[in-house]
Amino acid sequence: MRRPLKSKHFTTPFVACALLGTLGLLQNQYAVAAEAKAKAKPAMADLIKASSASDWRALDPENTLYMELEKGRVVMELAPNFAPNHAANIKALIREGYFNGLAIVRSQENYVVQWADPDDENPAKKREVKTARKNLDPEFTVRYDKKLPFTRLPDVDGYAPQVGYANGFPAGRDPKNGTAWLAHCYAAVGVARGNESNSGDGTSLYVITGQAPRQLDRNITVIGRVMQGMELLTTTPRGKGALGFYEKPEEMTPIKAIRIAADMPETERSKLEIIRTDTPTFKAIVEAQRNRGGDWYKVPAGHIDLCNVPIVVRPKQ
Repeated sequence: MRRPLKSKHFTTPFVACALLGTLGLLQNQYAVAAEAKAKAKPAMADLIKASSASDWRALDPENTLYMELEKGRVVMELAPNFAPNHAANIKALIREGYFNGLAIVRSQENYVVQWADPDDENPAKKREVKTARKNLDPEFTVRYDKKLPFTRLPDVDGYAPQVGYANGFPAGRDPKNGTAWLAHCYAAVGVARGNESNSGDGTSLYVITGQAPRQLDRNITVIGRVMQGMELLTTTPRGKGALGFYEKPEEMTPIKAIRIAADMPETERSKLEIIRTDTPTFKAIVEAQRNRGGDWYKVPAGHIDLCNVPIVVRPKQ
């Protein structure tokens, strides 16, 4: 009978079981430690509470718009760095009183709310544009440089080579051709147009009220974002006509007026501030949203979509 060969690599079943048990214990300890680490991560609310005054900026009065509705005020901020000509034209329209007395003419489920002149297709009744320009070249993208702050999101995006945040606005950019653009995230304000690229002059504007239709990026001029009052737009009755347009005048939501904050007394302004997106605090907020901690989350995603990072707006402290 041949004796079994001796080997320093030979392990008895008992030793093997012991090693497996030790390995299992180590894995369990690692899992417990990882879970504890995830739960210990700061929440967004904690980061905001611990933020300093320098982590926030006030809305720019010259580029802050108030749309006054029967049920309240919608506050929007323009982004002239991305669409300077459209921003100037919209402010010219406001200052000549163009939007006063017009209406929300469209509310499409999971898509947009749009306002315009209800009589725009009737030459005899349509509102006259007095001082603003009637034709504008599109501003779908802009050239960017170091003067345009950009906090890049580390995650991949299907609609842009790079995505991030510029002065509080979700944006995409293409480093190969040096262009940047605002993204169609929830609450984005865009300039409605027809088939011609230069047919959007700002007389009709829309706000994204549903899931972000990012396929519109670089096809329409995005001019800014709603900072407060989205609930007044998302709760408008849905239009029953094609694309959510209202079929009867009585279905529309009247607009009392649209005004520029800089043109109003301080006492009548909405005093708001927005988290700065070029600070370490905002980067920490992004990371907290990418890898949610606490007792409820069991699997941190390690990823977040451009439009899902909250860009917090609050009453000025």
